[in-house]
Amino acid sequence: MALRSLLTVAERGQILALPTGTEDLEAHYTPSDGDMSLIRQRRGDANRLGFAIQLCLLRHPGIALAEDTEVAPELISWMASRLAVSIEAWDEYGTREETRQEHGREIRAYLGISAFGIADFRQLVEHVSDVAAHTDKGLLLVKSAMDFLQAQKIALPGIGIIERACAQALTRANRRIYATLGEQLSVDHRQRLDGLLRRRPDSSLTEIGWLRQAPLRPNARSMNEHIDRLTTWRALDLPWAASRLVHRNRLLKLAREGASMTAADLSKFEPARRYATLFALATESMATVTDEIIELHDRIIGRLIRTAQNKHNQTTLASRSTVTAMMRLHSKLGDALFEAKENGEDPFAAIETAIGWESLATSIAHAKELTRPGLEDHLALVSTHFTTLRRYTPAFLAVLDLHAAPAAHDLLAAINVIRTLNSTGARKIPDDAPTSFIRPRWKPLVFTHTGLDRGFYEFCALAELKNALRSGDMWVTGSRQFRDFDDYLLTGAAYTGMKTTGKLPLVTADGNTRYLQDRLALLQERLKEVNKLASRDELPGVLITGKGVRITPLETIVPAHAQPLIDQASAMFPRIRITDLLMEVDSWTGFTRHFTNLKSGQPSKDKQLLLTAILADGINLGLTKMAESCTGVTYAQLDRHQASYIRDETYSAALGPDPGSWTR
Repeated sequence: MALRSLLTVAERGQILALPTGTEDLEAHYTPSDGDMSLIRQRRGDANRLGFAIQLCLLRHPGIALAEDTEVAPELISWMASRLAVSIEAWDEYGTREETRQEHGREIRAYLGISAFGIADFRQLVEHVSDVAAHTDKGLLLVKSAMDFLQAQKIALPGIGIIERACAQALTRANRRIYATLGEQLSVDHRQRLDGLLRRRPDSSLTEIGWLRQAPLRPNARSMNEHIDRLTTWRALDLPWAASRLVHRNRLLKLAREGASMTAADLSKFEPARRYATLFALATESMATVTDEIIELHDRIIGRLIRTAQNKHNQTTLASRSTVTAMMRLHSKLGDALFEAKENGEDPFAAIETAIGWESLATSIAHAKELTRPGLEDHLALVSTHFTTLRRYTPAFLAVLDLHAAPAAHDLLAAINVIRTLNSTGARKIPDDAPTSFIRPRWKPLVFTHTGLDRGFYEFCALAELKNALRSGDMWVTGSRQFRDFDDYLLTGAAYTGMKTTGKLPLVTADGNTRYLQDRLALLQERLKEVNKLASRDELPGVLITGKGVRITPLETIVPAHAQPLIDQASAMFPRIRITDLLMEVDSWTGFTRHFTNLKSGQPSKDKQLLLTAILADGINLGLTKMAESCTGVTYAQLDRHQASYIRDETYSAALGPDPGSWTR
């Protein structure tokens, strides 16, 4: 990594920025009696002020005053006023280099700080290498290096030296990561990874290019193709557990680098880096394909239900004329029967005279047709799509390794019943199949006089599977979005290690009885306070009656008479595309220049495409749906741009202040 890219200009300013407010200056730099005694021993205003400034810098943030060190004017002015000397004295300090160095040695001895040397540089590289195993963000590495030197009571060298040490540490950490992953790969594993870079038979795509294609449409064909991709990834039979030997951040960074490069670029890497990158790419891509398969199933189920609902609505609209005719006929029939009753006439003769028995029979048949269960709920109409589901659901359920929390055990058991039916070719749902997961709305369709309806039972289970995965009641091994919640937590060994070393970032590291008793006592105290206020009817905004508790709703902070003005102001804004608005903002700020290519470091040439990818990320729409909603933009284009230009560090640089605004 080039030194210029380890820290941005904004990050350099953030690290080197000194306190400027009066309160901060007093908190960090107020000299003690001992400090003042040393300062008064200097001859001349310039030496006293310069000595005091050196003392301040070595105390916080611990940097030595060099010839090119820029000191905040606020610090100089504040210290000059404390020493009752002129600010212009600062310009006279340091004309003799030996004077500044002598003062530095004396201050270091006074503070117990040693000068930075070659041995310290090597020790610093070794320390930062451990940090670089977890992150490659320049700002974090440099801050870690500074914290280490300050803890060792070593004066900080120039920021350039610290950057150089961090760059060496990052290179060393990268090599360790390559070696760690490479040690887990056998000769066969390496050959399979090299096979990903070759072209597929009778195709212009490489194997890895085909494997990383996104599904085109939510249909059975796309689903089966994506299941084939997941099966192909798994067929590599790589030591997937090796991914846990490398920090998640670094593994993901490796995968992103690989995703942004062509097969030709990857083949030019040295073997250690190539195999590590391909392994990381395979691990992350397999998780991505798994998530896309589940998302595709979600979209298919949603589309089938929407289609059934639209069909139901169309049928209801088409039957309006029939219902109107029936109501007129029955109204005429009712009038005839009441008239016959009043006159003492035969009601059957009245029916024959008014509408006729054939018309009555036809009307009754239409009423039965309109009120049959199939037309009462649109879910009954999904039966026409059972064939679509069975084109992919056997492979879909077979390829996913599903697990469930206790709340979804019955649903998982139902999925296993369907798997068994698919593998054995049986058609009838067993009578003892789990049914507690079936919601009341589905029960009239699933439970029939002949037993459980196979089609509706399977559709209901698949629809509930979608909901259970979204809620976290079920999870999938190998998924990123739908993985087990325990995967987000620390392992037992890691927790114990952090607790033993006192590095557990919790309010209480023990979680013992004393802490719980203190929190319980605080809770009881607050409850007593609430009870006292409630007994006196003094709870603000709360009214307690015999019927319960009534809380006054919050009033809007916008006055009612202001709403017309808000609407009028909103109507004055032009209706423009959001990407055009972003382009205009970019013309003012130039923030897109910070989104640089992962390999070349150059900004994107297609700002419209870059902003579209950023927008998809910003509004959580996703690349797939963004590609569907934008004319002339494909998922592949957005994916390549996101992998190459959009990263955490580019976001940080774009969101940071304009480098031109830094004064030091």
